[in-house]
Amino acid sequence: MSQGQWYPPEWPDRIRALAAGELTAAAPRRAATVMLLRDPGTESGAAGGVPGDATGSATGPLVHMLRRRTSMAFAGGAYAYPGGGVDPRDDDRLIGWAGPPLEQWAARLGVATVTEAQAVVCAAVRETFEEAGVLLAGPTAGSVVGDTTGDDWEADREALVARDLSFAEFLDRRGLVLRSDLLGAWARWITPEFEPRRYDTWFFVAALPEGQRTRDVSTEADRTEWIAPAEAARRYDAGELLMMPPTVTTLRALMPYGTAAEALGAAEDQDMTPVLAQARLEGDELVLSWPGHDEFTKHVPAAGAGGGGA
Repeated sequence: MSQGQWYPPEWPDRIRALAAGELTAAAPRRAATVMLLRDPGTESGAAGGVPGDATGSATGPLVHMLRRRTSMAFAGGAYAYPGGGVDPRDDDRLIGWAGPPLEQWAARLGVATVTEAQAVVCAAVRETFEEAGVLLAGPTAGSVVGDTTGDDWEADREALVARDLSFAEFLDRRGLVLRSDLLGAWARWITPEFEPRRYDTWFFVAALPEGQRTRDVSTEADRTEWIAPAEAARRYDAGELLMMPPTVTTLRALMPYGTAAEALGAAEDQDMTPVLAQARLEGDELVLSWPGHDEFTKHVPAAGAGGGGA
């Protein structure tokens, strides 16, 4: 097993409890996360003392990643992308929209209604603004806002983080159109049934809009950086970066593409079948696996507390 896999020490006991019928699986919360890309040699995309590029020897696009604070209850210390839960208020009313129609997004995301699709895409765009200061929206269907670092923008960003303002209200108040054409749906992973905090997470890919820069503004992260996917995967394999299975899997899926535009163009060909971890008893072992992703298979002694570690 790769050395950088996030693996909580309480999982073996929870797996046993679920198998014995002593644990009721929590309903997963809808969430979205965005692999924000830019090409090397363009504007650094960083402000506020963020570390420089970690390009390794790769020539493809760089991805914006953050390290979750170790105090976070879920995946503390792990590297991830900007993302978070869906705000139910973004189901309430239709917003200014550019790009594929909501019916097409609903089919792509595998959800039943256009309002569900809107809420998931809104979460992706909102969380990218909240955690990286990058906004995939503009005054028209063919434009994107420029500098979002002013005091008025920061006040709105903080109101969104505090949930004092819904994203739909934010867009309406500023007269903005959400640019769904700047996003591509890439993957969908669901937190295992034995995890107390569960998420049904859609992964998106997007290119950093011209004129915008990422900012180190996430309250959930203690470090951010632009890094080549191959370099991030190498450091994961070496045990230097801690990641969850969907993070390193999506990183490796980005490696074949030479530019951010190529990766965005490839999104429509990605498999959106949800990936859900499975746990089974096999002899005297508990086997934890993610279908289609054998590298993450974990064998745990079936008796005793069992151990975690990354």
